[in-house]
Amino acid sequence: MFKQIFVNLPIKDMARSQAFFKSLGLTFNPQFTNEQGACLELGENLFAMLLVEPFFQGFTRLPISDAKKATEVLIALPLDSREQVDALVAKAVAAGGTTPNAPVDHGFMYQHGFADLDGHQWEVFWMDMNAAPAQM
Repeated sequence: MFKQIFVNLPIKDMARSQAFFKSLGLTFNPQFTNEQGACLELGENLFAMLLVEPFFQGFTRLPISDAKKATEVLIALPLDSREQVDALVAKAVAAGGTTPNAPVDHGFMYQHGFADLDGHQWEVFWMDMNAAPAQM
């Protein structure tokens, strides 16, 4: 049905946010990046649009939630190993992010996460599909 996803996230400081995500090894699509918004490339056809709050507000009549005070969304992204999960969380913390939750090991799945500079929660996980239960 859908061929791409663009998750739009409000941010306070464009330069700080770009520096944070670049320190995690992520890149931005320059064609869709300026001082109002930045197209963060998460994977093939997976993008997060980081939009400065005044620009973001132009897309909604509702107030912008403060992700540091209330959970608005959990962005879950798979990685290839437990070690990659821990390494990415460590990079995020070193760049100024926080870890709102401790890592959880479900046996077939290992998950951890971080909150970025604006409080958005990124859940990263590794899963062994061969060991996953038939139905959850």
